[in-house]
Amino acid sequence: MSDMTIAATSPGADDRRIGALSVDEMERRRSAVRAEMRDRSIDAIVVQASNDWLGGYLRWFVGLPANNAYPRAAVVPVEGPISLVQQGPFDGVTELDGTDDSYPGVGRLLTTPSYVTAAVTAHYDSDLIVGELRRLGCRTVAVVAPTAMYHGFVDGLTAALTSAGVTVVDATDWVDEVKAIKSPEEQQLIRQTAELQDEVLTAVKAHIRPGMRDFEVAAFAQYQAHLAGAEQGIYLGSSAPVGHAATFLPGWQQGRTIRAGDVFTMLIETNGPGGHYTELSRPIAMGPAPAELKDAWALAAEAQQHSLGLLRPGVSSADVHASHNEFMAAAGMSEEKRLYAHGQGHDMVERPLIRQDETMRIAAGMSLTVHPSVKTGAAFVAVVDNYLVGADGPGQCIHRTPKQIIEIS
Repeated sequence: MSDMTIAATSPGADDRRIGALSVDEMERRRSAVRAEMRDRSIDAIVVQASNDWLGGYLRWFVGLPANNAYPRAAVVPVEGPISLVQQGPFDGVTELDGTDDSYPGVGRLLTTPSYVTAAVTAHYDSDLIVGELRRLGCRTVAVVAPTAMYHGFVDGLTAALTSAGVTVVDATDWVDEVKAIKSPEEQQLIRQTAELQDEVLTAVKAHIRPGMRDFEVAAFAQYQAHLAGAEQGIYLGSSAPVGHAATFLPGWQQGRTIRAGDVFTMLIETNGPGGHYTELSRPIAMGPAPAELKDAWALAAEAQQHSLGLLRPGVSSADVHASHNEFMAAAGMSEEKRLYAHGQGHDMVERPLIRQDETMRIAAGMSLTVHPSVKTGAAFVAVVDNYLVGADGPGQCIHRTPKQIIEIS
């Protein structure tokens, strides 16, 4: 990989973005956070990400993703433009005015050739961030989502700041509260992502046939999603004969050839316009759906409706999880120990998590995916859809794909 970085002022940069967020939306986010920063006497926030699946904090603040383990880090001061650090040549500094289409809101773009595979570069990014904090005269600095940051970055950042007498605090919890509530613009973009996934599944339904290997179906879904405007995503799935569970498997386990009578299951979990994630899954039977699959589907669909009836503003996420487990136990199923429902936005998984350790309560404006599953020795199904929470709870499912098993004749 070379040390080249995209020029901040490249001609036609505004045409290169696949669904950029509006200036008003980015300003809404920063204004909300900066008001809280002033109340808490925080001079700047530091955020870093290295992927676009669970790196949404960076995108939420800056409007840009991080990809493929290459980190981007930002200083968001309580006043003034953002400083952004990313992979590129040594000593790279570009002065911007915050209006560049490729780097919205960024005033200084700094680069360094750091790689997690080269230990000597562990503090390269943090050194640049610390330099920006010193330039801004920050005395209290907040980190957001330090669990998402590289260890070398956090180590270098905290060591340098504490030795200089700078107070370092964690702002993740209260930023999560702001981030979890989606603006009208975000909600519209989330609906568009769900529509994109509906179109992809419709295309897969017309395309899949016996003789294909599992990865061919996943690759086709990915191609269709990218044609429709997705940037990133995962396409987990597998096929299995009747009497065996077709579960969500990653690409390296998608080598099986689909046969007549099989069941194929795939999870389409992509982002879409503006970089917002939703997810969708339906089982696909290569012929009449077997009885075991129908029974499992009926239970999972009922479990989803049970949770949706509970997800109202003010309700405890932990209480919803407990009620779901009671429902499943009454049906003779085991306790749910995975994550069966959660928030989504710029992250595939974000708060609130619907489980026993979540302290955040349900609120109007949240985007939630609810995907209970049923797995037996003979079948696996997951009913996977997204909902936007209104004043009275989840509204209509924003996916339009019918809630039923797909049967291919």
